[in-house]
Amino acid sequence: MLISLFIACYNDSLFPETGKAVVTVLERLGHTIEFRQAQTCCGQMHYNTGYYPEAVGIMRHFLDTFKDAEVICVPSASCVAMMRDHYPKMAAGDPVLEAAVAEVLPRVYEFTELLIDKLGVTDVGATYPHTVTLHTPCHSIRALHIGDRPQRLLEAVKGIKLIPLANADQCCGFGGTFAIKNAEVSAAMLNEKMQAIAETGATICTAGDNSCLMHIGGGLSRNNAGVRCVHIAEILASQGTS
Repeated sequence: MLISLFIACYNDSLFPETGKAVVTVLERLGHTIEFRQAQTCCGQMHYNTGYYPEAVGIMRHFLDTFKDAEVICVPSASCVAMMRDHYPKMAAGDPVLEAAVAEVLPRVYEFTELLIDKLGVTDVGATYPHTVTLHTPCHSIRALHIGDRPQRLLEAVKGIKLIPLANADQCCGFGGTFAIKNAEVSAAMLNEKMQAIAETGATICTAGDNSCLMHIGGGLSRNNAGVRCVHIAEILASQGTS
């Protein structure tokens, strides 16, 4: 299968290893991956901040870039939630745009959705001899209803010790510009999340969104907590060497 990778702009800028890991996993499973150079952003940051015309322009660009893609893999639940929840609203009233959205969206998959629902696999041949706890991002659990897909994938990884995270569905406090506009509330939420992570004794915190992991990882680093944040794709790509 030919799979088009939409990497998410912050992954491309800050977490390039995530995209490489997605490619490693999917190629290991026998698929061909393409990266369309024209891709940019899903438009979430603009839409959530009130820049609606700009967000529509970004959406149009996404639809044009991926209009003939067979399958689109996105290692970011927040990006997929933006597409599924808001693209139809943004296209409403424009029949051509509505049709373009309706045509592309069924081919968009969050990474763990793609593995389990489309490709039908849970064991991707990974080995990861570390103690890991799983954070479930808000968009993943509440918008996409990803459920236990990430956990099922992690449970199939050889050598891993997966420890449940208390209140795993509780927000980490990032929320994009929420963390800036409501810094005190965000910091309090982050502290609760870090306390829950500390109580697991895990050395790795994982999730399907680097936006959450960036926020959590920053707090853990400032506290010298001895816990690293690693995107689930990087765990699934590992064969015991990292």
